[in-house]
Amino acid sequence: MIVREYQADDLKEMIAIWNEVVEDGIAFPQVETLDQTSGEAFFGEQTYCGVAEEEGNVIGLYILHPNNVGRCGHICNASYAVSSACRGRHIGEKLVKDCLVQAKRLGFGILQFNAVVESNIHARHLYERLGFVQLGTIPKGFRMKDGHYENICPYYHEL
Repeated sequence: MIVREYQADDLKEMIAIWNEVVEDGIAFPQVETLDQTSGEAFFGEQTYCGVAEEEGNVIGLYILHPNNVGRCGHICNASYAVSSACRGRHIGEKLVKDCLVQAKRLGFGILQFNAVVESNIHARHLYERLGFVQLGTIPKGFRMKDGHYENICPYYHEL
């Protein structure tokens, strides 16, 4: 498996993986899925998109972009998605590690996650193992697919 910058011919698989996480309704704030047109625009407007590729297939991805502007423009944000068929194989860890490298290369100084769902234990353990620091807890900050609210935990990592 390799992690590399996305290419236009990766979009169909990227959109499918992204939509799978959106439809799960337990990790991403988005509620609308992507189609080919909106997917091209969404991934195209990111500062950087990385994909995990195995045997010619995209099995995971991340997006990286500024978290804010101006005096806070040195802080970036990222989101990660791994195909459900490939979870549990440390693909997310490889994506996060590559993202840290790319963010620093692009001149960012901090990588911040705004809304890690508190019950997303696997992601939280990964982030903490990689040196991310939890900033606190926002009570009921995330509406789950079934309508109930869960706490979110912002994290940051200095690059």
